[in-house]
Amino acid sequence: MSDTSIAIVGAGIVGASAALALQQDGHRVTLLDREEPCAGASFGNAGVIVNGSCAPTAMPGIAIDALRMLAQPLSPLSVRPAYFPRFLPWLFRFLAESRRERVEQNARHLHALTNRALEGWRRLTGDTELSRLIEGGGWMKVYETVKSFAATKDDRALMDENGTPYEILTASDIQDLEPQLAPIFERGIYQSDSMKLTNPDRMVRGMVDLLLDRGGNYKTFDVRSIRLGDDRIELQGPRDTMSADKVVIAAGAWSRPLCKQLGDNVALDTERGYHLMLSTDSSVLLSRPVMNGDSSFVLSPMELGLRLTAQIEFAGLDAAPDYRRVRSLLPVARRMLPGIDKAETSVWMGCRPSLPDSLPVLGFASATNNVLYAFGHQHLGITLGPISGLIIADLVAGRDPGIDLAPYRPDRF
Repeated sequence: MSDTSIAIVGAGIVGASAALALQQDGHRVTLLDREEPCAGASFGNAGVIVNGSCAPTAMPGIAIDALRMLAQPLSPLSVRPAYFPRFLPWLFRFLAESRRERVEQNARHLHALTNRALEGWRRLTGDTELSRLIEGGGWMKVYETVKSFAATKDDRALMDENGTPYEILTASDIQDLEPQLAPIFERGIYQSDSMKLTNPDRMVRGMVDLLLDRGGNYKTFDVRSIRLGDDRIELQGPRDTMSADKVVIAAGAWSRPLCKQLGDNVALDTERGYHLMLSTDSSVLLSRPVMNGDSSFVLSPMELGLRLTAQIEFAGLDAAPDYRRVRSLLPVARRMLPGIDKAETSVWMGCRPSLPDSLPVLGFASATNNVLYAFGHQHLGITLGPISGLIIADLVAGRDPGIDLAPYRPDRF
């Protein structure tokens, strides 16, 4: 057992992955969260492991697309008026990232991580019972018209440039793969090497249980401040303090205040996402997650039913959820998949940690090598959690992580 004690702030998929990876190296690991494990964005996603994903959110023409979406009543994008002044600095940086040269660079850096996604999952869970929660079958995006499919040309060009395999589907191909879909889709994109989690919550909680079984610790602890000591890092909560030799900040959308205390003013905001769980027997209806490319939502079959995930809402961390938009997608989803049951078993909102270039922050804090960052995975937390955790373990051990981490540094903007 190593003499190094490491505290990890955040018990989502990234924090849990880092905890397991560091524990495998022999460190004494304590995982911290202000709530229970998997209480944030890791709980409510579509569960897709998109191997080789490379298209950033900021693409050429995104400004016009965003204006068009904001004008639509059922738009997948919304900005609450009261939050708009705080959102503007992030928005300006985001628009700057949509320049073609930046898009191509960001795509390469994103692919450098996602191309190792399946390797990360195999290394962390391959010899455990958790591997049973991972299924193959790929994932699809479907489009009702040739025109709407043609709008994906920039995404497909990036996939071609970076060597991400995919297939273009015809209407009959779509029906062959997913016969329960309504025959309304003319084209599709299929990534056969992608995988999915049948229950993201059970996976993350299982990773935490595995950490505990192997001698690690979990503590409910709301970290409010971080201070560099002479030889220890001190974490302050509302009522008590704790310290460790090293700290990993993997608190997702809540990471920015802690980084700022260390001198890193990271360009992090939150994209609030929503989901509905439907009581439908999802295994009968779909074999894999399917994204409706025209309406920008995903239907994902899971253990507990069919999950409809949707929306990008900018409203900050504290605003109350507004479930009207995600519920308004039910008629569209039933048109897409007529067998959907109307019964809603639960509804959820979570905060995705997002940076303007769609890349996470991975590496050391500017002020010290005793604090490391692992957050900002946006829509790819499930995809990138394990490989990010393994990279953090490599950095702590002084090993070459096999990737240039300069594009993911906290001060890149």
